[in-house]
Amino acid sequence: MPDLLLELFSEEIPARMQRKAAEDLKSLVTNALVEAGLPYEGAKAFVTPRRLALHVAGVPSGSAATREERKGPRVGSPEKAVEGFLRGAGLSSLEEASIQNDPKKGDFYVAVIEKPGRPAIDIIAEFMPAILRNFPWPKSMRWGSTSTRWVRPLHSIVATFGPETEDPDVVPFEFDGIQSGKTTRGHRFLANETFAVRRFDDYATGLEKHKVVLDADRRKEIILHDAKDRALALGLDLVEDPGLLEEVAGLVEWPVVLTGSFDEDFLTIPDECIQLTIRVNQKCFVLRNPTTGRLANRFALVSNLVAEDGGKMIVAGNEKVIRARLSDARFFWDTDLKSSLSDNLPKLDGVKFHEKLGSVGERVKRLIALSAELAPLVGADQTKAKRAAELAKADLVSHMVFEFPELQGLMGRYYAAAQGEDASVATAIEEHYKPQGPSDNVPTDPVAIAVALAEKLDLLAGFWAIDEKPTGSKDPYALRRAALGIIRIVLENGLRINLGKVILSASDLHQVKLGDPSALVSDLLGFFADRLKVHLKDDGARHDLIDAIFALEGQDDLLMVVRRVEALGKFVSSDDGVNLLAGYKRAVNILRAEEKKDAAPVTGKPHADHFQEQAEIDLAAAIDTARAEAADAVKAEDFEGAMEALSRLRAPVDRFFEDILVNADDPVLRMNRLQLLAEIRDATHVVADFSKVAG
Repeated sequence: MPDLLLELFSEEIPARMQRKAAEDLKSLVTNALVEAGLPYEGAKAFVTPRRLALHVAGVPSGSAATREERKGPRVGSPEKAVEGFLRGAGLSSLEEASIQNDPKKGDFYVAVIEKPGRPAIDIIAEFMPAILRNFPWPKSMRWGSTSTRWVRPLHSIVATFGPETEDPDVVPFEFDGIQSGKTTRGHRFLANETFAVRRFDDYATGLEKHKVVLDADRRKEIILHDAKDRALALGLDLVEDPGLLEEVAGLVEWPVVLTGSFDEDFLTIPDECIQLTIRVNQKCFVLRNPTTGRLANRFALVSNLVAEDGGKMIVAGNEKVIRARLSDARFFWDTDLKSSLSDNLPKLDGVKFHEKLGSVGERVKRLIALSAELAPLVGADQTKAKRAAELAKADLVSHMVFEFPELQGLMGRYYAAAQGEDASVATAIEEHYKPQGPSDNVPTDPVAIAVALAEKLDLLAGFWAIDEKPTGSKDPYALRRAALGIIRIVLENGLRINLGKVILSASDLHQVKLGDPSALVSDLLGFFADRLKVHLKDDGARHDLIDAIFALEGQDDLLMVVRRVEALGKFVSSDDGVNLLAGYKRAVNILRAEEKKDAAPVTGKPHADHFQEQAEIDLAAAIDTARAEAADAVKAEDFEGAMEALSRLRAPVDRFFEDILVNADDPVLRMNRLQLLAEIRDATHVVADFSKVAG
């Protein structure tokens, strides 16, 4: 079957746009093929700085003919209905339609729409200009006198279609005055000449001969392999950086790795500052001394050409820029060290945190108070926690963080250590932002835990107070991440915290009119329940079980909630659990129907002297025993024991429904039995709200 080859050759495409552009081209073209009745066997997109390419294999040579019968309105329908039918079916008059009879509905019009098959090359030529015209670039430009937009000036289009056994044809279309063809161009500097291509195999081979590596992943492999080899030759290790590797692979078509150096004096700057300076300004990788674990004064760069001098001038140019940028970094570092973090605190009053939530200085005061409250709950020294909270934001106004915001927290740790702060305080300054994602570590030092929890609780309580909650996919203040961070810190450190109480404390610290504080706490706890579902998803925890636990009053100890969910999950998957759940739901359904009928809830305890059957007597006794044992087990935090106590209700509940007619004619007897069903409901609620459990 024929293959389709497309290439869009342009000026340099920004690296950050390349991957998505390749996937967009693939998606748009293959979707158009399928919609046109041209299913394909496989497709792969490629991208380099100067070209987007797509290979679609196994495309039919043409679309199949189709025949469709389209039913229209009844004979005698209003004129507008008939006109709509003719227009939709592509008919000029009713004479082109036929009339069919429906025994129930009478006569109605039918249009037979026949579409002949078309050559695939014509179909592709037809849809390609629209795809290019509406291509979803994040940013695009116009050039010359044209009104057409593309990410960068477009120079040529390759479009060939045909089977392997024949010379393919050019798919004939035009875009912005550029006629499609079968000629492309090699590397801008190393092989800047045109050459003809037929299909994908000779296209990829031809590019390789003309110093272009088409596959971005292969360019990454080349860069990583050569950079590691270069580092090894120097007795050093490459500091791998996946984000930078992806970026530089999008900057070169023929990657050549070189190494350079900088003055050893710059190694007095923290490693992270050196790495970020070199990464941001020159897109270079840093190398590490395996003996010391610190950075070496060497770096690896990726060039887009093979220089006649072996790359000496390229290296020298990069060294010159890096020297200047590291001089700036050293100035920032030295200047920041001349003052203490405490000296920066007054400046935070002039930094706005949020229009409705005050300055960063005001936020620091809240963090101090909240960290002090949390410290004893997490086993932290209260004085150290307050000091860490006081200094946590002080590096935001430092020269280094102003230049590189990514270093906030980390620079605070360096400055705190340099001025002799306690090690736990310094650690907390860096780690109070953690975790910032699912792969990030959580704080483990008690002081850091206290400040990290305070940071996130203050954020959540504040934005809840001003009603700036996440909506849909929008979460500009990363509140979901903050809640997940609290969940991970609590669970991974095995912390026992009454979340509702500390949320209330956090909200009280905000100078915002809160309305009903209890409503804020309840709403935020619901938000935590939703985030807990996300966190436990990979562990296979059921959402309904989390809801069943959170529905109980006072369930704000996340660690205990998780343990209860685990025990409940085991119980409801057992035979006893399945049967008891069925009995519970039967009881609740009867109660719900009767309560609706009587317009009043069933309350009160059943009277023993109204029991007439042994099944009633046995169930009442079993409920009293199970409820007491389950309550004792819950109090002792033995949740599996609580489930085991409930499991002993299975047999008497089953027997009750087999032997007893609940809706007896005698109203006293009927109410007594309904009260017994309510006892089943209340007894199970000692452990979980079984009405939330699916099944």
